[in-house]
Amino acid sequence: MFRSRKHLYAWLLVLLFWVPLAAQSVERVTLEHDGLTLVGHLQAPVDPAEGIFLMLHGTLAHGRMETMAAVQDLLADQGMNSLAVNLSFGIDAREGMFECDRPVTHGLQEHFAELDAWLAWLRDEGYGPVTLLGHSRGGNQVARFHEEWGAEDVRALVLIAPSTFNAERAAASYEAQSGMPLIVRLDQATELMRMDQPETPLLGVRFLYCEELDVSPTAFLGYYSPDEAHDTPTLIDGIGTPTLVIMGSEDDVVADLPERMGGLADAGNVTTVTIDGADHFFRDFFADDVVDAIADFMRQH
Repeated sequence: MFRSRKHLYAWLLVLLFWVPLAAQSVERVTLEHDGLTLVGHLQAPVDPAEGIFLMLHGTLAHGRMETMAAVQDLLADQGMNSLAVNLSFGIDAREGMFECDRPVTHGLQEHFAELDAWLAWLRDEGYGPVTLLGHSRGGNQVARFHEEWGAEDVRALVLIAPSTFNAERAAASYEAQSGMPLIVRLDQATELMRMDQPETPLLGVRFLYCEELDVSPTAFLGYYSPDEAHDTPTLIDGIGTPTLVIMGSEDDVVADLPERMGGLADAGNVTTVTIDGADHFFRDFFADDVVDAIADFMRQH
C-alpha cells in the first residue's frame, strides 16, 4: 500500500492530526462568586484580543450539552474563542443537567449576576470584545441581561432559537402540568416578598421541567411573572446592538418564532437566518450551518 517508509510516516501524521483541534482544547475553568464555584468551558484558539463568545445554555441545561458543545467546537475550528458557562442554580461547581433533586434558590437576577461575573473574568484575562450567545431560553436570558444590566464591551448578540412568551399560554400550560392555577403560586410568591421573606421557599411546587421541588419566591417570580421581557421578539424590537437570530424551519418548541420575528416594528439591527430542516437543537450537520451563519454575521460586524 505504501511505496516507502516516508509515505507511511506521512500517512501516520495525517491520522494523528485528523482529530479536530477543538476537541483537544476544551479547558474547564472556574470562578468563585457569591460563595459558589462557577464552572465554564473555554476554547481559545486565537489571541484573546480578537474577541470571544460568552455562551449560555437553555432551560436547566449546561454549557457542554450537545447543542452547545457542537457549536463551541465548530467556532474553535473557525478560529473563534468561546466560553460556555453553567448557571449554578445555587449549586457549587454545577455540571450536567439540573436533576430536579434539590431546592432552587436562584432566579434571573442571580443568573445575570453570574454572567456579569464571567464578563469581569474575561476582561481580567484580556478577552474582548464579547459577543453574547444563547440557545433557547438562554438566548432570551443573554439578551435580557444585555438590555437590563447594560453589559459593557458587548460587540453583538447571537440568539439561537430564542424563547418566546405568551402570558395566557404560559398560565394554561402551568395549570395543565400542575393542577394549580399559576396565579395562585404567583400570589404566594408575591406575598412572601411583601413580607420580606425572599429566602422562604414555596414548598413542593411545579417549576419548569421539575414536577415538585422547593423554590424561592424570587426564582419563581423571575421565571413565571407575566413580564413581556420573557418574549425575545418583543425584547429585541428596536435593539441598538447588532443581533443575529437563528431559527430552525422544523422547530416545534418555538414554532411561532418566525412569525413573531417577521412582525418586529424596528428590526434595523436584527438579522434573521432560517436553517432549512433544523429542529430546536440543530443536531449533526445543522450545527455547521449555525456556525457558518455566525461566521458570516461576525464578518459584517
